[in-house]
Amino acid sequence: MSDRAQFRETVFQPTWGAQRVEEGVTRFVLWAPDARRVDVEVEDLPSATMVKVDDGYIAAELACGHGAHYRYRVFSDGDDQDSLIPDPAARAQAGDIDGPSVVIDPNHYHWRNQGWQGRPWHETVLYELHVGTLGGFEGVRQHLPYLAELGITAIELMPVSEFPGARNWGYDGVLPYAVEASYGSPDELKALIDEAHGLGLMVFLDVVYNHFGPDGNYLASYASTFFREDIATPWGPAIDFRQPQVRRYFIDNALMWLEEYRLDGLRFDAVHAISEQDFLVELAQTVRTRIAPERHVHLVLENEGNTASLLNAQQFSAQWNDDWHNVIHVLLTGETEGYYSDFVDDATARLARCLSEGFIYQGAQTRHGHTRGETSAHLPPTAFVAFLQNHDQTGNRALGERLSHLADPDALAAATTLLLLSPKVPLLFMGEEWGATQPFLFFTEHKEELAQAVREGRRAEFADFSAFQDEKARERIPDPNALSTFEASIPDFDARETAPHAAYLERYRTLLALRHQHIVPRLKGARALGADAIGDKAVLARWQMNDGSQLVIALNLGNQPTALSDSSTQLLLAEQCLYETHEGVASTTRSGRLPSGAAAVWLLDGLGNSEASR
Repeated sequence: MSDRAQFRETVFQPTWGAQRVEEGVTRFVLWAPDARRVDVEVEDLPSATMVKVDDGYIAAELACGHGAHYRYRVFSDGDDQDSLIPDPAARAQAGDIDGPSVVIDPNHYHWRNQGWQGRPWHETVLYELHVGTLGGFEGVRQHLPYLAELGITAIELMPVSEFPGARNWGYDGVLPYAVEASYGSPDELKALIDEAHGLGLMVFLDVVYNHFGPDGNYLASYASTFFREDIATPWGPAIDFRQPQVRRYFIDNALMWLEEYRLDGLRFDAVHAISEQDFLVELAQTVRTRIAPERHVHLVLENEGNTASLLNAQQFSAQWNDDWHNVIHVLLTGETEGYYSDFVDDATARLARCLSEGFIYQGAQTRHGHTRGETSAHLPPTAFVAFLQNHDQTGNRALGERLSHLADPDALAAATTLLLLSPKVPLLFMGEEWGATQPFLFFTEHKEELAQAVREGRRAEFADFSAFQDEKARERIPDPNALSTFEASIPDFDARETAPHAAYLERYRTLLALRHQHIVPRLKGARALGADAIGDKAVLARWQMNDGSQLVIALNLGNQPTALSDSSTQLLLAEQCLYETHEGVASTTRSGRLPSGAAAVWLLDGLGNSEASR
């Protein structure tokens, strides 16, 4: 039996949605406990009334196959009142969120890289990107050779599930199973993933299980218990994860992406907004049980709660470490408003704690008086995804400025050295590697009534910021619904080999090459040995690597040189660094001082001797 035939026998079929029974036969399954009656309407076929199965599920089989267009007609309060809706578990839509759903045969795509099993987590270097700004799935596919050559090992796609219109970050999705039509078809997404695997690149996807977008969600009209009225969220009533059918809907979605699309990992958006945290444990355990052990599959959290207990090999591989970003951002830019105010006091000491222990907030109170976080010092450095920029931290700024506009170039180069040569898993945001100057703005394509509400809400968000105190200043905030806002956010990849961008790009190439040569082979099993503040905005951190060597990084983001003269650093001063950020650092460090806006990295063997030259 061929590899492809073996995979056909094990392909995953979600509980909800259009299920392939055999060639030309499809079974439709919907959870609709409140509906009086539901019909399936398939083009060119008589409609069929769905019959009760169990636990609120209903089903019907029809003689149709891959590519067929269909909708559900839901009767709620009598046969004379009905609504025509898409399948909430459709794998594709013919057009936008209100168009017909499309039957997709999960075996339709012919995979070329059958033997791909992924890569270990410690090899991961993430590159977050927005598919729409890069030209859809085909546009992303054309960038893959460049990213592989750069030293990236995994691309992370912002959400690709169907959302209103053709321009959106993806977090307004309402059909989690359906691939956004403006990006391409399910087969085109699979071709992108297949191509990436052929180049040795993993593919991660950002998925949103904590809410649905404000337009196009019909679930409450026939499954009201999908939501709970006792918990309000910014998007309306919370999803009710107490319901087993609701849990199944999202767990099956995760399994679909991992099995049918052969993704290497998922990043779960804002899981702190999920009321039943045990759902996360069930999801992770189901994935770990279902996926073959020889495959490397990685589950990553975004979790404001800093729930360190979720981060273990049996559950989640890592968490995006906002603490790391926020304290570095304060030190680089001097910004202190909004959530950055939680990182201003003793910022240098906070950075040292972050480098040594993972989270800064491990049970301390925030500015709002909320207790945040759990003890994280026992976790390996690779349990934390570190970043200087991402879609949120750039795009949630009123004007979408990147750090290339906000930070001193030398200090930014030093912070980049820490990002790419520390044992934490690094994430880059598209264009960061060449110092892109285009902003990344918040953009949508909503119908006018909702567009106006989003426009006003966006400007109201910044009313308390000093730069946007008056209404005239807030008018400078780009209209999310304007086409120009989206177009301004498209990175100019053609600029990457021109001055001054080429120097940025060369720095990233060099650092990533050093990471793969010297850090990654020693990373699995590495542990922190501590970090200390050695001056204003200056730290020195150490890690024990798996071969007994020590990785030491000194960072100075301040305006003045800082001393490296205590007894713990004397050994370093006679050694040659693995990497120094700019000319003059070496001679200064040997005299016992680290210049301002500089970083130096040493890799010492078990006897304290330098193992690598610059």
